[in-house]
Amino acid sequence: MKKTDIHKLCMAAFLTALAVVGSQFFTFPFLGAKCSPTQHFVNIIAGVYLGPWWALGSAFCTSLIRNLIGWGSLMAFPGSMIGAFLSGAMYHWILNGKSLAVRLPFAYIGELIGTSVLGGMCAYPIAFLIMGNKDATLFGFVIPFFISCVVGTVIAAVVVTTMKRTRVLDRYFAETK
Repeated sequence: MKKTDIHKLCMAAFLTALAVVGSQFFTFPFLGAKCSPTQHFVNIIAGVYLGPWWALGSAFCTSLIRNLIGWGSLMAFPGSMIGAFLSGAMYHWILNGKSLAVRLPFAYIGELIGTSVLGGMCAYPIAFLIMGNKDATLFGFVIPFFISCVVGTVIAAVVVTTMKRTRVLDRYFAETK
């Protein structure tokens, strides 16, 4: 295993732990959904610094651990995973040749669209078919997911923009190549 992969694995494990713990201590209910902005904050950091596949893996592990210890719901899977992947994909693949000022906002937009719209819609079959919620609708989770996601994205925008400008983690990953 390359040194870079070990660093990414350690960073993904740290971000997963941060999201699990943050989901318990920084959460609020909104229209029947448990909003956890920490997950969205972590998704963007993972997407920007680790890439879409590592972000997806971290989001999956976070959702799995939260469900295993009783701190989450099954609806955490589609929102967090799609948002994390889309955030990383928008930052690394779609706008790869562009400047940092262009790529960072698209990472934030990727998280918002991936979690809120796509994840909210993908939560419907889980709620209706698996969890037995007969009142669930296709767009019923979009607004609650969006509220949670906006809070986490604003926090991430401040933190990630500052970290990119000061090159805090950029130095960490540059030393591993």
